[in-house]
Amino acid sequence: MQTYLIIGLGNPGREYAQTRHNAGFLLVDRMVERLGTRFRRLQFKALTTDARYGNAKIILAKPQTYMNLSGQAVGPLMRFYKIPPERLLVAYDDLDLPLGTVRLRPKGGHGGHKGMRSIIERLGTQEFPRLRLGIGRPPGRMDAADYVLQPFAPAELEAMSIAFDRGVEGIFRWLDEGLEAAMNFVNAPQTND
Repeated sequence: MQTYLIIGLGNPGREYAQTRHNAGFLLVDRMVERLGTRFRRLQFKALTTDARYGNAKIILAKPQTYMNLSGQAVGPLMRFYKIPPERLLVAYDDLDLPLGTVRLRPKGGHGGHKGMRSIIERLGTQEFPRLRLGIGRPPGRMDAADYVLQPFAPAELEAMSIAFDRGVEGIFRWLDEGLEAAMNFVNAPQTND
């Protein structure tokens, strides 16, 4: 049985719970719900739980370090569970994707995302899958830092709920069929059926 580590990025605290920057937390919460588990422990500066899915053991985690220090939780979790980079997946918000868009990639840079930068620096590699959750650009001249810390509007949350479901389904396909099949599903053009 192989073990996988799925990280959702966000900021701890009630005041950040429904903000755009917490899209990764919200996706992992959706996955935890689908797996019928709940976060049970604080481990290496992260809320964690584990679940079985098919022939896989999944560790789900939400770093409690605040976004910019996410690597402080991810690095120790990977070492403790002996997770190679190809069995790590990080879900996070992305300003450069339209709201509700989901993209799965096998590797890549941090794209200016400070949580991803922290993880890449701590791990010494960017060769791990990531699930980018589009939150759109700030309106007008609003500062990006202010925008990501605002709560989703109700209509935005509806669009993101669909994105979270697609992302979770993509993760399950990754576990079942591998990364390429999961990317083919997640990255396919969206239809309104």
